[in-house]
Amino acid sequence: MSDELSRPEKTEARSASKDIASVLRGWSYEPGVINVRKIHGIDGSPKVQMRLDLGLLQMEMNGRPDGVRPHGCESLLEYFERQLAEHQNRYGTELGFHLSSSQCASLREEAVQYYHRYLSLFVLEEFPGVVRDTARNLRLLDLCGKFAEDEQDRLVLEQYRPYITMMHARAQASIFFADQKYVEALGKVEEGLAEIKEFFARFGQEEAYDQSNEVRVLKRFARDIRRKLPVNPVTRLQRKLEKAIKDERYEEAARLRDKISELQRPRRATGEDKARA
Repeated sequence: MSDELSRPEKTEARSASKDIASVLRGWSYEPGVINVRKIHGIDGSPKVQMRLDLGLLQMEMNGRPDGVRPHGCESLLEYFERQLAEHQNRYGTELGFHLSSSQCASLREEAVQYYHRYLSLFVLEEFPGVVRDTARNLRLLDLCGKFAEDEQDRLVLEQYRPYITMMHARAQASIFFADQKYVEALGKVEEGLAEIKEFFARFGQEEAYDQSNEVRVLKRFARDIRRKLPVNPVTRLQRKLEKAIKDERYEEAARLRDKISELQRPRRATGEDKARA
């Protein structure tokens, strides 16, 4: 057989080694489900994979998800933030610093990479990474919103701010929730809700706040957190009192009122209390 006739077979042999079918075997794509897993790469570092209908995405756990270092920086966002800092140092002001439409487009493409990663990390309950990547994308929105030359570039990403804010708050709260720090967890959720409310107010869409899916998600999480908080004894008795009155159990209601009054009465210091003081 001539060399020319044998070349296609060699090409097929070489391409077969790049076939990812073996990687996907046993990991079926499930529509409507975020399928992710954490692996160790050939270089020994951890990576996260997201299963797609036609294959998978593989992302670095740290730095830019695709492992690229544009202009020697961790990301394009960091590069432009450095450019802004240098501009401020040189001129003493932010005035005159702008991002072109092509630069904003590149930043948006980069933001999608971080979106895929923080979504994957959330599913894996790697919440510190979610906090890091969502905070990073919120910085990107701020940078484009302030310095993009074109108005469309300043506004196009703002529609995603409630979602990124919600994910940021959920991840922060989830860290505290796992440590049973429920007051702190609730505080992070309430901060997120306040930021989303301010966002809608800024665009004159206050009525959209209550209709927002992101708000519903955070309020549902807040209810779950409150169930973990210790209930004040007086509050618990007041709930029982309301139910007793509703059920017309008036003798029990009177007894509950007495208990509530006793708990609300200023406590007199005992001899033991004075000794401790």
